[in-house]
Amino acid sequence: MKKINTEYYVYVYIDPRNYEEFYYGKGKGDRKYAHLSDESDTEKVRRIKAIQKENLEPIIKVIAKDLTESEALLIEKTLIWKLGKNLTNISSGHYAKKFRPHDTMHKSLPSFDFHNGIYYVNVGESRSKNGGRRWEECRQYGFLAAGQGAQWSDPLRELSKGDVVVAYLKGHGYVGIGQVLQEAVRPTEFMYKGKALDSYISRDNSLFRNCDNEKSDYLVTIGWKCSVERGDAYWKKNAGLFTAQRVKVNLQNQSKTLDYVSEKFGIDFKSLKK
Repeated sequence: MKKINTEYYVYVYIDPRNYEEFYYGKGKGDRKYAHLSDESDTEKVRRIKAIQKENLEPIIKVIAKDLTESEALLIEKTLIWKLGKNLTNISSGHYAKKFRPHDTMHKSLPSFDFHNGIYYVNVGESRSKNGGRRWEECRQYGFLAAGQGAQWSDPLRELSKGDVVVAYLKGHGYVGIGQVLQEAVRPTEFMYKGKALDSYISRDNSLFRNCDNEKSDYLVTIGWKCSVERGDAYWKKNAGLFTAQRVKVNLQNQSKTLDYVSEKFGIDFKSLKK
């Protein structure tokens, strides 16, 4: 059995003039002393030199020991997160995405404060002589669709019941906000008001193309909370609003876009969260 390396530790630098903690790090051996000879132009080095100028030395203390590297990285990140704005650490540390951003305490964030996410979903219209994936059908029959290749259908199939979607129509803007009622299925399995989709849309429609193989479109059932016709789509140029060619993108960090669509559609996202 391979022996686990537990040589790592987490340390802190403390200013002896006011006992303020100003740097956290992880390492092994003599790593904790390396910053004393650092000559880089950083706030950490400037703080150390200011201390030394007064004939003092930083107080260096190990605060956790006998750790694996992963354990040390996680503890380091936890401490950096806790005192982030008071520290001289340049890096936010490993595991950064697992920690809540410091300036979001006034918000409710997906995966931190509620399970379901808020996602940008590209309507991704397709047109053919036999019709196609169009916003009008998506809006009327309560779905969003993507397919003709796993790279397009897989992102839509990742949506879970309860997830909130913000629908974007290329060339127009945001056209609807809804909530996932049922996870994605092939068009032959999709039901609307108790009837199969082909009771409303002809099988000649390109939505049904390749529905018996891996290229099939997939339709996710959406309960639209608010939606508009394409001519009434909401968009504002040069306002920093999010858009992408990808099928699905998490809007967790797109506060401008969330605030904009919330105002325009009159939807309070908090009322949709679980």
